[in-house]
Amino acid sequence: MKHEHIVRSFDEELNQLNSMIAEMGGMAESQLAAAVDAMVRRDVKAALLIKKADKKIDALESAIDDHAMRILALRQPMADDLRGVIVALKTAAIIERIGDYAKNIAKRTQVLAESPDLGATKTVKRMASLVQPMIKDVLDAYVTRDATKAEDVRLRDEDVDSLHTSLFRELLTYMMEDQKNITAASHMMFIAKNIERIGDHATNIAENVHYLVHGEMPEEARPKSDASVYVIDSGTDA
Repeated sequence: MKHEHIVRSFDEELNQLNSMIAEMGGMAESQLAAAVDAMVRRDVKAALLIKKADKKIDALESAIDDHAMRILALRQPMADDLRGVIVALKTAAIIERIGDYAKNIAKRTQVLAESPDLGATKTVKRMASLVQPMIKDVLDAYVTRDATKAEDVRLRDEDVDSLHTSLFRELLTYMMEDQKNITAASHMMFIAKNIERIGDHATNIAENVHYLVHGEMPEEARPKSDASVYVIDSGTDA
């Protein structure tokens, strides 16, 4: 009876960890949607709120780290359970990065609001519309331990890369047409790169789900079709 209680208590702790991951992922997904919306509407005030809200994602990551470390220290999990805790830690770190990229997009709204409005804004919005469901779907795959759904997310990243390449060329065209477009187009390039990186992070979570379910990483390399990889990634501190 005591053993059953310990097992049930341990399962509850793991479920709580997964719930925290799902909550954190939902926050990052909302942050991306809000950041892109603020950029499209050139809403500087909304962008500032997004920057401040990123602290909540950081706080939740810290809480997840503490909870996971407590499980490791007190429960000393083995095999599948240990793998679950390790993947949770990795996933939380990835989601935190997604939140940082969303914040970075918001930070560039101020400059874009003061610059000529480029038609490429629609393409950026379309690119984000591909990435957002990837985040949602891969988090669902994580919670349900659905490796097939995770693999679908992983394959969809190629579409994001293709659109990123197309957008990069579109922005170069704006730059060549009028030098007044250079500042806005440069910031849009970094925003597009941030969104492309978020897509990469979604696929990283997908690969972790595969590892979680099968005990090994996917054998085949992720398909990439992004010809603009030489664009400098602004990271999350620009």
